[in-house]
Amino acid sequence: MPDLTAVKQALREQRIETPSWAYANSGTRFKVFGQPGVPRTPEEKIADAATVHRFTGVAPTVALHIPWDRVDDYAALSKYARDLGVEIGAINTNVFQDEDYKLGSVTNPDPRIRRKATDHLVDAVSIMDETGSRDLKLWFSDGINYPGQDDLRDRQDRLAAALRVAYDRLGPDQRILLEYKLFEPAFYATDVPDWGTSYAHCLELGDKATVCIDTGHHAPGTNIEFIVAFLLRAGKLGAFDFNSRFYADDDLMAGAADPFQLFRIMYEIVRGDALGPGIAFMLDQCHNIEAKIPAIIRSVMNIQEATAKALLVDRDALRTAQREGDVLAANAVLMDAYNTDVRPLLAELREDAGLDPDPVAAYHRSGYQQQIVADRAGGAQAGWGA
Repeated sequence: MPDLTAVKQALREQRIETPSWAYANSGTRFKVFGQPGVPRTPEEKIADAATVHRFTGVAPTVALHIPWDRVDDYAALSKYARDLGVEIGAINTNVFQDEDYKLGSVTNPDPRIRRKATDHLVDAVSIMDETGSRDLKLWFSDGINYPGQDDLRDRQDRLAAALRVAYDRLGPDQRILLEYKLFEPAFYATDVPDWGTSYAHCLELGDKATVCIDTGHHAPGTNIEFIVAFLLRAGKLGAFDFNSRFYADDDLMAGAADPFQLFRIMYEIVRGDALGPGIAFMLDQCHNIEAKIPAIIRSVMNIQEATAKALLVDRDALRTAQREGDVLAANAVLMDAYNTDVRPLLAELREDAGLDPDPVAAYHRSGYQQQIVADRAGGAQAGWGA
């Protein structure tokens, strides 16, 4: 049986990064539904992230997205975050919301536009220097809509060249996290469509380049836990972007659509002894109709619950059943852990840490939501609808 003391210690040390953009207005391709109290500045996003950490105790970093979170003084922004009890996490680039990028950014056939996009990646590393960030998160919407629109191989060469420039700019303790997406907005061919493409580019770049798995960026039926196991074995899994989806990147709360999948993913993380700081566990969600801060708190709790269940898997019993070829017994070991109600365990850990055992209820009682609605009544709200 698992050592419960070790299980509790692993859960105490778990860290989950939240994204600045999840606190801002967002929407579908059809409509952005604004919410009262949404942040107007990067500082207000960080304040909301610090509030999530205050109630959960396991979300001490917040990722930034440039230019959405551009400021004049990033060192001052980093100090502001520290004063609130959090740190700046990954720096995410944006090479998909500029008119120049209609035909791509770093893979664009126009060398001027490629240079512009590559300069943005390099500038993001400079921001990392100022904030003390370790991770440069790269996602490219680049691709083509029609056969013959551009040369597929040339685009891979252009991508590799831009990645090399960004990689060579990294400091000794910094790294690239290369994300991928099956499709959209490129409907015929996406330049980084899957984990294999990301993995190949990371291998070519070197040790400071790793793959970022987004749980919503796969074809239906894809076995994400296999990808996790493969990349861990290869030493190339650097980060997760957690969300949940029913069809394609719906960006729902982590664990909302398929909590069993989240458990299976976290089991492979536990199996690979990879719960530590080497992998960045981050939410990547856009809360369109639900209240943002409670949804993020709930997502953090969902990941905690999946992790606790994964830690409770009797790995000795599982290994024995696997060696003996006992299919049903092996499956039963996993199902026993998954069906365990871990909420009392997590409530106990929160109380031991001086936190309320129910973070969502504690947030609602705190009055923070009412406060930000009143305080943020004027000015332009951050987000897609800004």
